[in-house]
Amino acid sequence: MTDIHPNQRVAVLADSQNLYHTAQSLYSRNIDYAELLAGAVSNRELTRAIAYVIRADSPEEETFFEALVDIGFETKIKEIKTFGDGTKKADWDVGMSLDAVTLANHVDTVVLCTGDGDFSRLCSHLRHEGVKVEVMAFGSSTAEELLEATDEFTDLSDDKDRFLL
Repeated sequence: MTDIHPNQRVAVLADSQNLYHTAQSLYSRNIDYAELLAGAVSNRELTRAIAYVIRADSPEEETFFEALVDIGFETKIKEIKTFGDGTKKADWDVGMSLDAVTLANHVDTVVLCTGDGDFSRLCSHLRHEGVKVEVMAFGSSTAEELLEATDEFTDLSDDKDRFLL
């Protein structure tokens, strides 16, 4: 980790769907959100931690949402949309991006917990605004354009025992 000092103000934005699906497909395990948050904050001053989640009406999800809050995340919950042809869609790309841009004036660093390449443009914008951008995700499934756009990348696969349950 470079350029870390205790007075750095940090916002942590976690794309829960992206993390969940990647952890499941690579390791059949779940994310340890307490360790994810601790790793993201890394002895700095936490300003906001937001987990973006989808409500899909599975029985264990309310328990999961409550656990996120207990850990220290605010949860932003979006209902899954089912279209006429049966396809389902729910993503937080725009919501996460708007929050990051809004928070940029109040923090020194934004930590994006996602491997989604759609956020590379956001990274470039935040860096242009003078905000340090860090990404935490699984290296093998992180988009190349996101890796190129971030100041620092933490590969969760490098420390599976810490970041996975």
